[in-house]
Amino acid sequence: MRQPPARESVGRPPWLARPDVQRVVYPVLVAAVLLALWQGLVMAFDVPKYLVPSPWRVAQTLVADWALLSGALLTTLKVTLLAFGLAVLFGVLIAFAFVQSRLIETALFPYAVLLQVTPIVAIAPLIIIWVKSPTASLVICATIVALFPIIANTTLGLRSVNPGLLSYFRMNRASRLQTLLRLRIPSALPYFFGGLRISSGLALIGAVVAEFVAGTGGTGTGLAYQILQSGYQLDIPRMFAALVLITVAGVALFAAMAGLSRWALRGWHESETAHE
Repeated sequence: MRQPPARESVGRPPWLARPDVQRVVYPVLVAAVLLALWQGLVMAFDVPKYLVPSPWRVAQTLVADWALLSGALLTTLKVTLLAFGLAVLFGVLIAFAFVQSRLIETALFPYAVLLQVTPIVAIAPLIIIWVKSPTASLVICATIVALFPIIANTTLGLRSVNPGLLSYFRMNRASRLQTLLRLRIPSALPYFFGGLRISSGLALIGAVVAEFVAGTGGTGTGLAYQILQSGYQLDIPRMFAALVLITVAGVALFAAMAGLSRWALRGWHESETAHE
């Protein structure tokens, strides 16, 4: 009996079936719909720009004030990247110390949790007073915010090794350094990269919050300071433009960490190969 011919998929181009294309196209379509709805509501109800500016007005302000906002963006990104780098460095070193000794982890891990649960807005004024350099004080505040995910995820990954492989290493009398380099670190990479995705966004949040505190004293020149100044001057379109830049910076950092994770894990770890 002859089988009926297979039906070809209709209504969707072949390139749109690719997962990597869908991850870009679908969010862009949703953003376009939301922006169009926002623009339509503002125009339909004639909302004043000092209350809620339209997306077109925000775009115009972004272009007109680009010289000012781009400089503020670079200042915020400098603090964010410095804090993120320090958080990765100290977080990994602390995780290595925790995994080598349960005593060290038991004694110090509660203090790592204490840093996480303490509101940075409460301690940022003290750090800004104690540290003379404005940039250094902002970096310290943002580092404190971004540190815990690196410590927690990396420690969990270093401990999440296959028990059979660990027994095999012990049977062959592998040293702690050999076990760390050849077993624990490869097993911890997916957890580590997950921590990077979280920490990169938290570093930006910490930088912005610290800039808000420092900006009240006139020492901040980042995007948060521009938001404060725009609020004082009722320049709401510029405030929204600065918020857009902060959002774009956060998305770019997350995308960069996700791309780094795919590059490092593709071809050998199921967390990435399952999507291919």
